[in-house]
Amino acid sequence: MGFAISVRNDHPSAEPVRALWRQVERFEDAPSMALLGYPPHVTLAIYDDDAVGEELVKDALERAGRDLKALTLTFDAIRIFEGPPMVLWASPQPCTALSHAHEAIHATIGPAYCRPHYRPGAWVPHCTLGMRIGKDRADAARSFAASFQGVIDVTFDVLDCVAVPSLAPVASRRLP
Repeated sequence: MGFAISVRNDHPSAEPVRALWRQVERFEDAPSMALLGYPPHVTLAIYDDDAVGEELVKDALERAGRDLKALTLTFDAIRIFEGPPMVLWASPQPCTALSHAHEAIHATIGPAYCRPHYRPGAWVPHCTLGMRIGKDRADAARSFAASFQGVIDVTFDVLDCVAVPSLAPVASRRLP
């Protein structure tokens, strides 16, 4: 069993992200984010290593949340991880508090245990919009991402740890 630590949105401001999920679904073979059954979120770390147990991730969550308040992130672009599979994601403007939470997690759990894309120096803060973009729809997805002109403010009000891949709750902390 692995673990993921994220900030998630249990706030009404999630609706613009959910609307983007619905728009991105047309490029997927199945609506990946709706099927995930998990609110809009920004993942800070994912651990698959058996050396990282539940108590350690709870300690990391506690440390990261110690001074963290609810974050309002401003997303102003849609970007692409080419994959495969291709992934579309909302790109937030830089946020010092989010970066500090990421650093606190990795100060508690050694970065070598984390999936490489979530380690310090490699992590790209993002809110996934669709993660099953079909090759036959890749060009349309790229055009959609390039044409995005919006600005979305989303409040992330829970620091969360779930088991992966099940997404079963392990621990959470509501952010004031």
